[in-house]
Amino acid sequence: MTMAERPEIRVEPLDAFRQDRTYLGADHRRNERRTWIVTAICVATLAVLVVGGVVTGSLALTAAGLHMAAHVVALLVAAGAYVLARRNAGNPAFSFGTGKLGYLAGFANGMVLALTAVIIAGESVERILNPHVVDYHGAVPIAAASLAITLVCIWLLRPGRAHATRNDPDGDLNLSAVHLHLTADAAVSVLVLAAVLIGQQFDWRFADPLAGLLAALLVAQFAVKLLKRAGAALLDINPSPELTTEVRARLASGGERVIDLHLWRLGPGHHAVIAVIAADHPQPAEAYRARLAGLAGLSHVTVEVRGADHAHDHCGHSHG
Repeated sequence: MTMAERPEIRVEPLDAFRQDRTYLGADHRRNERRTWIVTAICVATLAVLVVGGVVTGSLALTAAGLHMAAHVVALLVAAGAYVLARRNAGNPAFSFGTGKLGYLAGFANGMVLALTAVIIAGESVERILNPHVVDYHGAVPIAAASLAITLVCIWLLRPGRAHATRNDPDGDLNLSAVHLHLTADAAVSVLVLAAVLIGQQFDWRFADPLAGLLAALLVAQFAVKLLKRAGAALLDINPSPELTTEVRARLASGGERVIDLHLWRLGPGHHAVIAVIAADHPQPAEAYRARLAGLAGLSHVTVEVRGADHAHDHCGHSHG
């Protein structure tokens, strides 16, 4: 048979759920745009604080500027992750897309939060041991202005409607990371403002460093929470036992046995499944994939079908 006489072989796409293999969040462009807006606000505030500190010689203004610089770093990491993920979404070098870049950025910002907690705790302990004179009149407007700016930024970075789903409650963890970073700062600002007002009213010098210790504990709690969530995504820990149970039930609805099942995140709102099925009367893989159609959050499916006689050849384990 010549090449011209050979019948055309139709090759079905390996991933019939999402052929474009782009696993970015539904609100990716919205979140990227808002992150850049908040970054610009923080950069402008940073410049005003630093210039004001230099011109007036105020150490408080300079310190507030350095604190705002930490926000700028965290926001640049998040914004950079959005840009890299979008620009490389179709890059074949990324086997499962670039959706996880946001989780990597979230983990990095979690480390920044943890470091911030350590620095605040260390400074607070030092001030308890060696009390400093606090300029309460100058500190009140700075703390109030910092809180106001942070609250505006938190509002701008509020999650969109497509942020989280039942099968992916974490949603866009990159956005959650900077939102959590700013929320922690707002909580710190409230504690600082309260401590300054108490110190001004009653001349309690210990109020300021005590508020610092409480703030350090709060920031540390936020950091641990963020690191756990981002680390779980990066290590491919099963993100949804409920979705795994539903996948298993559908694949075995005809009496088959699911002898291996893996589910992990590909990006915000996107999950991948690899399943090995054993059946006495196996059907084509497409038939089993069709059983999973319509499952929210399931974006990439790979199914291997084996006859019952060959099921024992598989050495994998069932997860979920």
